[in-house]
Formats: sequence, C-alpha cells, structure tokens
Amino acid sequence: MAKTELTLKLEEQIHSKTNSKGMKSEFGLFEVTIGFNDGRPGYERIDYLTYDTKGIWRCYEIKVSLSDFRSKAKKSFVGHYNYFVLTQDLYDLVKEEVPNHIGVYIGSNCVKRAKRQELAVDEEVLKEAFIRAGARDADKLYRCNSPMLLLDAERKMKKFEKQKQIAHQELRVLEHKLRKRFGMKWEEELELEEME
Repeated sequence: MAKTELTLKLEEQIHSKTNSKGMKSEFGLFEVTIGFNDGRPGYERIDYLTYDTKGIWRCYEIKVSLSDFRSKAKKSFVGHYNYFVLTQDLYDLVKEEVPNHIGVYIGSNCVKRAKRQELAVDEEVLKEAFIRAGARDADKLYRCNSPMLLLDAERKMKKFEKQKQIAHQELRVLEHKLRKRFGMKWEEELELEEME
C-alpha cells in the first residue's frame, strides 16, 4: 500500500530529528522487519527503528488517523524506548489512550517522554533485523543505477542550508540597522518613505 503524503511528512520529520545531532550517534531505518515475513508467529514490522552508540534501541510507530491508531494491527514496541509519531490533531484525540510508558512525538517534537523498558525481543534479533533493513535500503540505492546521485543531492542540500543561514544572518543585520535608523516601527516608516 502506498504511503500517504502525511505519513511521508511524519517520516521525514522523525528521521530529521534523529539525524540532527551533528556527529552521527544515532542510526535509523524505516520498515524494519522483526522475524521473517513467512507467516510464522512473531513477525512484526517496526515503522522506524533507531540504534545509538550507547546501545539504546528506540521504536517509532507512525500513525496518521484515528482508525490507524486504533487498528488491531500490532504495534511493535520492542525497544528500550518506544514512541508514537502523530499529528497534533490526532494526539489531541488519543492523548488519554497512549500507554503511560510510551512516548509521543508530534512530528519532530517530543511532547511525552517514553519510559525505559527491557527489550521485548533478544537484542541479536534486533541487530539481525537492522542489518537486513540496511542491506535492503543499500540495495535499493545501488539499483537506482547511480548511487552518487544521492551523495550529490546531500552535498547540494548542505550547500543550500549554509546559504540559507548566511542569508538569514544578513537579514538580521539589516533589520537591526533599520531599527536603529527608524525605530521599532521601521516597516511602517519604510512604507511611508516608498510612497513619497
């Protein structure tokens, strides 16, 4: 089933949050299968799973609708810390239904902290699942016929982000100069000056 635009947006936000620490210390993968998808009991799929350099596993269940949240589908909360990733509107509806030990992210903002738990499956099972998901994603990248495209896109994004930061700093300097010259109502003063 194709993912909705909202699901993709929440995925991007939680991925961004777990990858924003400067030095890479947390590693995440989407759609990590615990067990094998051969119909045996114990098969589960974690929407987003992260593992950090301190050996902490975090599981994220992404839910975009009330029916999705309340569905009978298994919620794969097997990590040390487990979270729902929701929209604000959905969280407002289900706030009282979220178990005490489960955390909540609204996009990339943590609004409810998770409580640490023991792993619900053996750590070796999680590591094997993580390796399989990573290999699957690497294979997809390789088969796109140009793995360098992704690296090039990342370089361009970093360049644009730096340009954005520089432009933002220049804007702040300009606003400061305008306030100094025209006072707090510099925008109104500028409009009047342009009308003359």
